[in-house]
Amino acid sequence: MSATVRPVTRAALAAAILLACAAAPGVGAGGALAAEPAKAPPALSVTVVKPKPDTMTDTLLVTGTLKPREEIEVGPEIEGYRLVEILVEAGDRVAKGQVLARLSREVLETQLAQNTASAAKARAAIAQQRAALDQAMAQETEATSAVERTRQLRKTGTSSQEQLDERERAVKVATAQVAAAREALVAAEAEAVFVKAQRDELEVKLKRTDVRAPAAGLILSREARLGAIALSTRTSPLFRIAEDGAMDLQADVPENAMPRMRDGLVAQVQPAGFETPLDGKVRLVSAEVDRASRLGTVKIALPDDPRLKSGAYGRSVITLGEVKGLSVPQSAVMFDADGAYVLTVTDGIVGVRRIVPGLKKSGRILVASGLSAEDAVVARAGSFLRDGDRVTAVTQPLSLGEAR
Repeated sequence: MSATVRPVTRAALAAAILLACAAAPGVGAGGALAAEPAKAPPALSVTVVKPKPDTMTDTLLVTGTLKPREEIEVGPEIEGYRLVEILVEAGDRVAKGQVLARLSREVLETQLAQNTASAAKARAAIAQQRAALDQAMAQETEATSAVERTRQLRKTGTSSQEQLDERERAVKVATAQVAAAREALVAAEAEAVFVKAQRDELEVKLKRTDVRAPAAGLILSREARLGAIALSTRTSPLFRIAEDGAMDLQADVPENAMPRMRDGLVAQVQPAGFETPLDGKVRLVSAEVDRASRLGTVKIALPDDPRLKSGAYGRSVITLGEVKGLSVPQSAVMFDADGAYVLTVTDGIVGVRRIVPGLKKSGRILVASGLSAEDAVVARAGSFLRDGDRVTAVTQPLSLGEAR
């Protein structure tokens, strides 16, 4: 029985295999599988933006030191006198002509008393010489009259020639005495003028024992010491004054930015320790650049503020002007060894566009050249995109937060 069952089982198995092959899809008459057609992968979607017209403010950050706009060195106008009184300290504000210190006056007052005596003596000498001149002139007049009388008497023979000669000699003597008296009077008057000039000088010196402020301002430093002998300002000034208390920020500027510096540029200055900046203006631009540091100097005028201290550090943002152009999100710009570039999409194909970037503000970059307003720029360029890739462009303006 078993011999009878085996042939039936093999026949059934072969029939089942044939039915399975006939029912399977893709099997041809020859029994080979037919290949399905390949499907294209879907294109990547990217967000693109249009460059938009924009205006950005061009600024330059500089740092420097606060310095007085005009610094005045105050010293004694007379030397060799002792300092006996100091009336101000560093940090005080003073008015023009205010007394800052006093020098000793004893020697000058003694000399002034001597000059007073000399003046009185000169006045007495002038009076004496005037009296002598009057006397000499009277003698001259008398001698002249005597000569005239003698000449008349000589004509009548009453007087001798010898007497006439004697009286003529007397006239000459009287005339010489008048001339001498006049010269003595001139000398006495000149002596009086000299004594008066000495007095004027002493009075000037006495006034100069008060060391006064030549201008209103802020006392920066006091080198005056009680008991010291005052010397000229060439040695060491007694006081240093910032005229009117005006301060400048003397800032260093890179040489490539110096051509854009000019008087009147607006600046925001923040000295060390200030919570808010001060409004300032560029008032002076140096005419040269330091050969060693390659830096130029600008002076920025600051408003009057008692908190400003000479020598303090400060930084400033100088407004150079406004620049107009097309801007794109900062995330759209990439850099490589050749410079900056963006990715653009034209007819669904990605392309690389070289640009010249400019100013940057609030997550956007101003493009100096390389783009037009009609270009579609990939908003978020990344390494997953390559030149020539096929993409689906989706125009969607980015918010400020997304652009960043």
